[in-house]
Amino acid sequence: MKENFARRGERARPAPVAPRPAPPEPGALAAKVRTMAPSMTRSMQRVAETVAADPAGCAALTVTGLAERTGTSEATVVRTARLLGYPGYRDLRLALAGLAAQQASGAAPAITTDISVDDPLSDVIAKLTQDERQTLADTAGALDIGQVEATVSALTAARRIDVYGVGASSLVAQDFAQKLLRIGLVAHAHADPHLAVTNAVQLRAGDVAIAITHSGRTVDVIEPLQAAFDHGATTVAITGRPDGEVTQYADHVLTTSTARESELRPAAMSSRTSQLLVIDCLFIGVAQRTYETAAPALHASYEALAHRHSPRETR
Repeated sequence: MKENFARRGERARPAPVAPRPAPPEPGALAAKVRTMAPSMTRSMQRVAETVAADPAGCAALTVTGLAERTGTSEATVVRTARLLGYPGYRDLRLALAGLAAQQASGAAPAITTDISVDDPLSDVIAKLTQDERQTLADTAGALDIGQVEATVSALTAARRIDVYGVGASSLVAQDFAQKLLRIGLVAHAHADPHLAVTNAVQLRAGDVAIAITHSGRTVDVIEPLQAAFDHGATTVAITGRPDGEVTQYADHVLTTSTARESELRPAAMSSRTSQLLVIDCLFIGVAQRTYETAAPALHASYEALAHRHSPRETR
């Protein structure tokens, strides 16, 4: 979460205080590096990529030794450790030792292979399956549980929920809105940027606005989220870039991951997989907390449409 008081000084409510997230588990380190690398400086990327590639070797190094190995400074090593979710370098070394032990026991990391234009469909299926499995694992490893729980709490108590997304993200937004509608919440997905803004300015405290954007820079999504924020709504960004502009107007940030992009697998494909995981987690969380009303609402919506899924009688 970021604060931008110069541009939204009219809003004077305090930022929510969330519990400090626990350091990532050793097995989630590689996923965290893949997710955070685009937002790091080049020197920090060198540190992150080095510890992910050789956890055993780096676990044996002091902060000075790792700085010398990566051609960076001790301060850069410490900043990288903190960005990866560890209080300090000592905690990162402990995680590296744990990851090294896992690898020594035979838990090899997944390998992602690019799809080529002449791959047979059997290979395409295998590679896509591997890529999507890794994307889901990376997203799960990068999610801040405190942020997820805070978002679920806000959604559960919301008077109204707006979800913004364009392009492939609009499909995810529509999926989330219809899921929430089925359990009795007032939720709307907006793909039209003009309609999104005109709806956002009607939001107030007690409402929730969610922006879905992989790049974190989509203006058509940022503008309505900013408007919702300025009018007091609780705001959430689901994005693959935790340093993106959209997070300036987000009370809660849920970071997604993607598989490697290629000519035949653009970001719109891989980002959709991780976004769907996030909204499904949010939906289940809300349904759990509102089970007494959600279960009957789901049953009612199923019964209302059941006749449309039954074979029609022929005359």
